[in-house]
Amino acid sequence: MKITHDLIERNLTWMVVLIVLVVSVGGLVEIVPLYFQHSTTQPVPGLKPYSPLQLAGRDIYLREGCYNCHSQMIRPFRAETERYGHYSVAGEFVYDHPFQWGSKRTGPDLHRVGGRYSDEWHRDHLHNPRDVVPESNMPAYPWLAQAGLSVSGIEARMKALRRIGVPYDDEDIAKVKDELAGRTEQDALIAYLQNLGTTIKSKR
Repeated sequence: MKITHDLIERNLTWMVVLIVLVVSVGGLVEIVPLYFQHSTTQPVPGLKPYSPLQLAGRDIYLREGCYNCHSQMIRPFRAETERYGHYSVAGEFVYDHPFQWGSKRTGPDLHRVGGRYSDEWHRDHLHNPRDVVPESNMPAYPWLAQAGLSVSGIEARMKALRRIGVPYDDEDIAKVKDELAGRTEQDALIAYLQNLGTTIKSKR
């Protein structure tokens, strides 16, 4: 049987099989080489894994859906770098699982927000965003200031991340209880935000 364009268009099975084949090959050609490029697999100089408090904050960032409005990818264009700072590079995100690159910009990009504002500014912003940014349409998160943190959950997360290559050791995991003692979810989220983009920014 000769496989012709006409046969493929008339036969749903052939069409599905060939579409899956083409998409699979195309995906592999684009993705596999990235695993062998140092720029995408090696951390940038000075990059450290998240501390227990920052890791807890990252989990809260994901739980509350902050990524639905905020990207963490600055593109290498003049308009982007003038507003936000150095463009994003893959080596800054090798310890992120999953990384938070994206193009959604309902709110400003947060990748270089670390150190730009004080902790108090962030507290006010989370309690009522319009107190510090009058035009903001971001919802308030006042309950974060009262919610405690799960020590066992962060210990388990660090152990799981260690299995997939994040360089946590037993000493790092042993510090979890002390670092999270008496801290709130708001403290954790602010610690995470204050760390974003600081590795490259500190070298500018």
